[in-house]
Amino acid sequence: QVQLVESGGGSVQAGGSLRLSCAVFGYAYGSYCMGWFRQAPGKEREGVAILSNGGGYTYYADSVKGRFTISQDNAKNTLYLQMNSLKPEDTAMYTCAHYWTSNTGYCYTGASRFNAWGQGTQVTVSS
Repeated sequence: QVQLVESGGGSVQAGGSLRLSCAVFGYAYGSYCMGWFRQAPGKEREGVAILSNGGGYTYYADSVKGRFTISQDNAKNTLYLQMNSLKPEDTAMYTCAHYWTSNTGYCYTGASRFNAWGQGTQVTVSS
């Protein structure tokens, strides 16, 4: 069973940067999709960035394209989200998620397909 632990959240001013990390425990070899979701108070959960471990697929929400970068370090079993040029509207709880798949060329971007979730890390961007 995959367990996910996020870190790296915090408070920054608009225009600043943060890097979120998601450590993966209980990992077994296979094909999977992993991603970052966020949810602000009163808003629906949103898929921010998602990738397949085979490198065949990467997704970014329109709101973060050009500012956020998702990556992974297989040797460290860690997923990252580099967030630059942060805006107040990026303020949310960020959570990483995972699901196994046989299709490395595509990942579903809806939260319902992901079946392993971390506890989340808060990101607050002030103006």
